[in-house]
Amino acid sequence: MNRIIIVNGPNLNLLGEREQSQYGSMNYSQLKENCEAEAQKIGFEIDFFQSNVEGEIVDVIQESRKKYDGMIINAAGFTHTSVAIRDALDILNKPIIELHISNIYKREEFRKKSLISDVVTGGIFGLGTEGYILAIIRLHKMLQNENK
Repeated sequence: MNRIIIVNGPNLNLLGEREQSQYGSMNYSQLKENCEAEAQKIGFEIDFFQSNVEGEIVDVIQESRKKYDGMIINAAGFTHTSVAIRDALDILNKPIIELHISNIYKREEFRKKSLISDVVTGGIFGLGTEGYILAIIRLHKMLQNENK
């Protein structure tokens, strides 16, 4: 059984409360439940992590090297600012999907630059919270191919 982690950055704990025009009305608990249900369907073990603290995210990424087969990361605001998160992802050496609920390329200019896109396997942008389900499905397919 494959084991993955979904890492969420700052302010994602406030889903459903903030900027619903960008992020929708689903709250963080509902998002977790939906992802856990999808993971269970396809036989994934899944863990969730969310932090507003950059160093905690770096620590989790580093610890993931030995614990998980792949990662989905929504680094949120740190996507555009954190070299430390980028460097940690670069040494993970596992399939990684970068995810953003909103389309960062249709937003403010500073959001159009992702410091992590060049070190991840692929990305999903602007498909709402359903992007998490798509990322789980895609990561499952990637891991199946790698394990054959």
